[in-house]
Amino acid sequence: MGDGPGRREQIIAIARRQIASRGYSSTTVRDIADEAGILSGSLYHHFASKEAVLQEILRTFMDETLAQFERIVASSAGYRSHLDQLIEHAFLTIAERPDDVRIYQNETGFLMTQPGFEFLVDGAARIEELWLDQIIAGQRDGVFRDTVDPRLAFRFIRDAVWSTVFWYRPGGSHTAASVSENYLELLHSGLLAD
Repeated sequence: MGDGPGRREQIIAIARRQIASRGYSSTTVRDIADEAGILSGSLYHHFASKEAVLQEILRTFMDETLAQFERIVASSAGYRSHLDQLIEHAFLTIAERPDDVRIYQNETGFLMTQPGFEFLVDGAARIEELWLDQIIAGQRDGVFRDTVDPRLAFRFIRDAVWSTVFWYRPGGSHTAASVSENYLELLHSGLLAD
């Protein structure tokens, strides 16, 4: 493969897989370059640094996830449907982009404090705002119980959904759709039998 866009995409794919499995700090430029079949110095022809590779991976993930969430809440569906679709899309993202989600889950707590990663802070704040808007408006309209703190509800849902990336495996006993269906049943009806 030459030095064109295909090589850049190959480097990103390799870095994504390695960072997701080993962690950012344990993945070296040499590891990425070796798998790409290039010299370590040649990687800098495509990216200014290993950090720049990670920025591209996370920026693409954040932009695409946020864009889909924005589309969902812009629809004419009601608040419950919006919240359900946000959750369903999150589970689908975990199934389709597990490496991106693992990197986001493992690395962003630290990265949000680093220069060059402000987009993560802004994106996470916008996502929280979108989800909270659905919960709060649903409480106001009587769709959701108003005795539950909306921020606590958001954090409970967010953490329960996104943490499944650490155990969910495609091809196992559940699909992304069946995990989502079970999760939504628990969210809507609880665990207690009637």
